[in-house]
Amino acid sequence: MQNRLREMSWAEFDERRKKTKTVIIPSGACEVYGPHMPLGTDIIVAQKVAELVAEEVGAVVGPCLEIGNSNALYSYPGTMYCRPESLKAVYRDICESFIKWGFKNIFILNTHLHNSFPLNDLLLELQDENPGVMGSLIGWWQYIPSLTQDVFTTPTPHTHASEAGTSVLLHLAPEFVDMSKAVKTDSMYVDKYPAINKYVSYDRYTDSGTIGDATAGSAEKGKITVERGVAQIAAYIREVMENR
Repeated sequence: MQNRLREMSWAEFDERRKKTKTVIIPSGACEVYGPHMPLGTDIIVAQKVAELVAEEVGAVVGPCLEIGNSNALYSYPGTMYCRPESLKAVYRDICESFIKWGFKNIFILNTHLHNSFPLNDLLLELQDENPGVMGSLIGWWQYIPSLTQDVFTTPTPHTHASEAGTSVLLHLAPEFVDMSKAVKTDSMYVDKYPAINKYVSYDRYTDSGTIGDATAGSAEKGKITVERGVAQIAAYIREVMENR
């Protein structure tokens, strides 16, 4: 069964929308992700995890805007930046299109932290404007630490393009990872006040685009991480979003 909207004919989509009211919409970024992984790492992960969840729950996978709110990484060549208001506007149009065709459950699978803020606002607005519609969002990289305390071995596995990110992509799309270029880069940033929000550019604290030890990544660790994450997301969609 085909789950990706972009690969369905209109007639196939018309049949699918009669069987499911759940759409999973990926969200990512095009930005520096270390010297060993592509600029589109977040996009690749968001799309592939969305497809795995869709297989579990029979949902449709919607289109992905291949750019994010990457202001903090804009100094690295190849990083693309989308204003939060622009991101929110495009995702509003995507979500409203699915609502038009009868979808009631909108789950955004987001792999870029700074996209979460405008997208959270959007989902709250859509729920208020459309009775019966439920929105949910997961920040993938912020979600998986709670599931993987027994998996990773380095002190900071979840920092940028580090052990966790490398492992996940090694599992999902190993053809895009060049481990011969993976590096260990300790952050030059010392934060004495972590509870206070700050606005810093990454290039001041890493010259590689990696913060942490990417050399410790492995496909085996990525497989465990993805399987656990997909299982919990699928359970939430079935038990909460679809059981209303």
